[in-house]
Amino acid sequence: MAMEKNKKIAALNSQIIQQNYIADDATTLSLFLAQELKRPLLVEGPPGVGKTEIAKVLAKIYQTELIRLQCYEGLNSEQALYEWNYQKQLLALKMMETENRSVEEKEAFIFSRQYLLERPLLSAISSEKAPVLLIDEIDRADEEFESYLLEVLSDWQITIPELGTIEAKEIPQVIITSNRMRELSEALRRRCFYLWIDYPALEKELQIVRRKLPNIDESLARQICTFMQTLREQKLDKKPGVAETLDWAQALAALHIDHLDKQIVEDTLGIILKDWKDIRQTGLSLSELFERTGVDLKLK
Repeated sequence: MAMEKNKKIAALNSQIIQQNYIADDATTLSLFLAQELKRPLLVEGPPGVGKTEIAKVLAKIYQTELIRLQCYEGLNSEQALYEWNYQKQLLALKMMETENRSVEEKEAFIFSRQYLLERPLLSAISSEKAPVLLIDEIDRADEEFESYLLEVLSDWQITIPELGTIEAKEIPQVIITSNRMRELSEALRRRCFYLWIDYPALEKELQIVRRKLPNIDESLARQICTFMQTLREQKLDKKPGVAETLDWAQALAALHIDHLDKQIVEDTLGIILKDWKDIRQTGLSLSELFERTGVDLKLK
């Protein structure tokens, strides 16, 4: 039995790699257990380290729909669960004015599924084939919104007063991401398995760049990753993630750059840093950063 499980985990890891996602053992095991035990997986870590990408990769592996709920401040249950198509309901009522129907019959007609607008959570519950449900950046939503998730994550059902309770046909694979902008409730955490993804070490980041950009110059790729590793050690307001590393590598490759120098870094800092204070601070300390990387970077 243990050998069979190990084979399944190895197979999942192979499938993840085929999607050009570099996952460590903890990530692969967490994804396997979340799928096997039908539990949501809460993925936390700094921005740009590949949390959202996990859900996209899983949807491709399982050849199923990816349903994404992007969280933000002020998100409410209607926007996440469902809402009624009021325009169509009013039109239907107007068309029924000449019909001899009771109030109860009219209500039953306009509060039927055909007038229901499915939002991400209800859509995931109603799917014939288990989708991957991505609840992205849950920490951006209000604490009150988390309570709306508990019924879904606990019982895989949604209660609509006019229709009753809708139970999941197939339990979705749920990936919840957080950048830790605020602490999540204990009730939500208890319902999830947990995975922390940090900035990758040098060799892993280099492996990611090679996977995503197979034609990039090897020396340039190593210089980029080494510089990014050193840059993240600085006191920055917004540290660049792997997403910025890939953007920068792609841009430099498009410019046919085969090595880093001070001028090209200064000219392209806006690709990897998204705050003017960070850009100014880094620009003033480039010589020191180059020296600290420990590789042959050209300063002129």
